[in-house]
Amino acid sequence: MAERPDASATTIRINGHALVAEPEGALYWPEERTLIVADLHLEKGSAYAGRGQMLPPYDTAQTLARLEAVLRRVPADRVICLGDSFHDGRAGDRLSREDGARLRTTINGREWLWVVGNHDPSPCLEWGGKAVDDAVIGTLVFRHQAAAGAAAEVSGHYHPKAVVHVRGRRISRRCFVGDGRRLILPAFGAYTGGLNVLDRAIASLFRGQVVAHVLGGNRVRALPLSRLAPEWDAGQES
Repeated sequence: MAERPDASATTIRINGHALVAEPEGALYWPEERTLIVADLHLEKGSAYAGRGQMLPPYDTAQTLARLEAVLRRVPADRVICLGDSFHDGRAGDRLSREDGARLRTTINGREWLWVVGNHDPSPCLEWGGKAVDDAVIGTLVFRHQAAAGAAAEVSGHYHPKAVVHVRGRRISRRCFVGDGRRLILPAFGAYTGGLNVLDRAIASLFRGQVVAHVLGGNRVRALPLSRLAPEWDAGQES
């Protein structure tokens, strides 16, 4: 399966391989029956609550529900989580019994790889899976943060987002960003923010023709960087 039969997802080619960008922000590799997600940041809400910043304590449940929805739709024998899956080193302790049971059920029967991230250098393995520094499948490398000069690489970390102007409105959406050599995934977590793809921290990682695959509703739309706006535009409201 190189392309989905509907308009809800789009095919992205990385180093000659066809992967499918799902509208929830996951990436699916049909040939390898592998689903890839980045930056779940489970239990971010409870981490903020512990510092007196009260957020609704539902981010983990929402993130797991979206992940379950994707896994019902695509036949994935392997799942790769590209780091920062847990918001901090104590996130596993704060995970509710119900959410822990959902996570265990989701992992059960699949090869599940927790790539380590800067937020979770020692991912909690209580519910299953294996922690790895990175994962190499075929000719692609899956890691948390893009490595300078690397190619054939899929990563997360930066939480890329795209800003577009539509009918006089300024709209910000999560996105994939890639140049055919490497791809950065959007954050999958419910409470994650984002960094504009035009920011130097992201833009400097790419060369050649760079495309943002922008999430919107139930669709993924490919846009060249020339169609995007910087984080702040004179005369435009945030």
